[in-house]
Amino acid sequence: MIIAIPVNENNAEPSICVSFGRAPWFLFHNTETGETQTLGNPAANGEGGANIKAAQFVVDQNANVLITVRGGENAAEVLLAAEIQIYKAQGSVAKENLAAFAEGKLEKLESFHAGFHHKQ
Repeated sequence: MIIAIPVNENNAEPSICVSFGRAPWFLFHNTETGETQTLGNPAANGEGGANIKAAQFVVDQNANVLITVRGGENAAEVLLAAEIQIYKAQGSVAKENLAAFAEGKLEKLESFHAGFHHKQ
C-alpha cells in the first residue's frame, strides 16, 4: 500500500502542509517495502486547478491512501474515483500520522470544501 501526505519540507521530519493542492512536496510511503520518498508537487506553483492537478499527481504515483488536513470537492472527486481512501491528519508531523494510520487511529475525511477560486 502506498500512502501519500502533502508536506512542507523535503527532509527526515517533514510537517504536513495544510494546503493540499499547493503543498510544495508529497511524501509517499510504501507500507510493504518501508520505502519513503518525497516528490515535488507539480501543481504547487500552477496558475489554477491546483487541487485537481495535485490529486491527479497522487493518482499517478499509485497511492492507495491520502492523509491530509482538508481537501476540496474537485480533488476528492478525482481521488475517490481512483479508489483512494482519504484520511484526516492528526497534528502536523507526517511520521506520526503514518504511525496513527497503521494503528487504525485516523478517521476518514468525509467533508470537503467547495474550493478556493482566485478572483482577479
